[in-house]
Amino acid sequence: MYKLTSEDEKKLAKLSVYQQAILRILAEVPRGKVTTYSDLAKELARRDPKWSPKASRAVGTTMKNNVCGPYIPCHRVIKSDGGIGNFRGGEKGAIEEKIKMLRSEGVMVVAGKIDLTRYRHRFAYKTDV
Repeated sequence: MYKLTSEDEKKLAKLSVYQQAILRILAEVPRGKVTTYSDLAKELARRDPKWSPKASRAVGTTMKNNVCGPYIPCHRVIKSDGGIGNFRGGEKGAIEEKIKMLRSEGVMVVAGKIDLTRYRHRFAYKTDV
């Protein structure tokens, strides 16, 4: 889990409330694990029901506008079928860079896919005290 710095907070303040919330959740995904666009949308909706659990595309847009990368690790967000997904807005060579980053963290990528049963991050469910 990445701990946000005061500089990160300043950058996040320039984003929408939705984008800030998604990136804060993403910061919880540790090295060696991945999450999906869908998982992030569902987790945000679980934490705050005013958001749609079906907003995977909005999550993708948030990743594209990640002002705190690579510290808030958008490279750890993949497609629900285990596919790599996009990276850096589709820049040339970006997918290869994403794969390299994931592999450097211990995530196996085979034929452009990641085994979600092995590498998917499970968000902790906190109960009110």
